[in-house]
Amino acid sequence: MFDLKTALAFLLPWEFSPAALVLCAGSVLLYARGLALEPPQERPGIGRRMAFIGGWAAIYFVMQTRWDYFSQHMFFMHRIQHLVLHHLGPFLVAFARPLPVLERGLPSSAAERTLRPLWRNPATRFAYRLLQNWLVAPVLFVGLIFLWLTPSIHFDAMLSAPLYLAMNWSMLLDGLLFWALMLDPRTRSEGALIGLGPRVFLLLLAMLPQIVLGAYIGLVPRELFDVYAVCGRAWALGPLMDQSIGGLITWIPAAMMHVLGALVLLGRWMRADQGPSARPSALTG
Repeated sequence: MFDLKTALAFLLPWEFSPAALVLCAGSVLLYARGLALEPPQERPGIGRRMAFIGGWAAIYFVMQTRWDYFSQHMFFMHRIQHLVLHHLGPFLVAFARPLPVLERGLPSSAAERTLRPLWRNPATRFAYRLLQNWLVAPVLFVGLIFLWLTPSIHFDAMLSAPLYLAMNWSMLLDGLLFWALMLDPRTRSEGALIGLGPRVFLLLLAMLPQIVLGAYIGLVPRELFDVYAVCGRAWALGPLMDQSIGGLITWIPAAMMHVLGALVLLGRWMRADQGPSARPSALTG
């Protein structure tokens, strides 16, 4: 029988993070303010609005509810958490193309005194272009998955609170950077760092190592992540079954996100000759 009290308790943070709350709630509130100030003819459609809100809601859900507890005690729940932090949540946020709305929602003083000078700083632009380089971005995206799934590193991360936070935040921030780069609605001539065609190639190329890693984790006949025996498993699920499900999550849903991203880009590529696909950003332009 449905227990409302238990359901509400599940939604409470397991380990409260002010930074996660500020990032998720602040982004949505800033977006809502921008929507209210947007001229009606320039407001994004309901699909893009729902994508933005849904992306941040999913990120908040896996970071700031009891889901985080289960992620620390079941490998497959951990893999779902990282699928949301690194793939699904950032994908939805980037798909929404929110930057013009977020810019409009910013107080003019914050944009003029802080964000624009920060963006125009040569060091900031150099770091951004380095991280968003066509070679560095996909290598970093895939490399972080391999790094945190290295058994010895994963063992330490699950038992160290600072390292656990570093793991989750690095996955989230890298996911936001990667999918913002990949799903940039502009063409190369309109200011995108990478053309639409090369991005399709990079997405499919970055998918292959994840398939190999997920298949290996899911099919290997020995336990790789014995840290969950130390932490204590939340449910009576055998370690190999837990690991196999986690491997499948790393393998199939993650690959599907890359295919979906490639399809989105192919659609934009086919429509590119119809004119600019997005209003240029006042912050970056």
